[in-house]
Amino acid sequence: HAVSGKALEKVLFPVGHLTKREVRALSREHGLATSEKKDSTGACFIGKRDFKPFLAQYVEMKRGLFKTFDGKIVGEHDGMAFYTLGQRRGMGLGGEGDAWYVVGKDRENNVVFVERGDHPALYADALTARDPCWVRKDPEEFPYKCSAKIRYRQTDQACTIESKEGDLLQVRFDQPQRAAAPGQSIVFYEGDECLGGAVIQSVGPSYFEQKKELRR
Repeated sequence: HAVSGKALEKVLFPVGHLTKREVRALSREHGLATSEKKDSTGACFIGKRDFKPFLAQYVEMKRGLFKTFDGKIVGEHDGMAFYTLGQRRGMGLGGEGDAWYVVGKDRENNVVFVERGDHPALYADALTARDPCWVRKDPEEFPYKCSAKIRYRQTDQACTIESKEGDLLQVRFDQPQRAAAPGQSIVFYEGDECLGGAVIQSVGPSYFEQKKELRR
């Protein structure tokens, strides 16, 4: 989505109308060595190595605390960069009950917040995205209804781009989205056509934050 429509005007996709299976069949017919190569998944430049040691080569491993939202300390983490919103495994937290999930981060105090189960802090239906890049043309009027994806292989999610102020888009989904996080891309679609995309700047308020506000 980050490639402009102007650049795409001069690009040819000679096998763009074929499925992956059809492309493999063609490559076999022509004796290409890549015809039997396995599909790549994950970060191809890392290979089959554990992602954590790879990342540790480039970011500081500053240990900190795992805490629940009520302030209870439940463990220590190896560094905030190693944990993503919604993560379930790899934290070393046990005990009886539902699994632990990463539900938030306090970068200033180096705290990773965790809660058991599918916590409402993981869900929000609104976000702000920056630096939009449109493949065809900018939407002319707002609010603008379309669909969007915030992660790979996600089904299209109905949404409304409510407004555009400078380089910022205000987006609201028809249904709550799980574990949307700043830094991820949001890509907009109209049917099968990619309209463009942007980078998520902020998310929320989460359903957990909304409930807290109602209690006040």
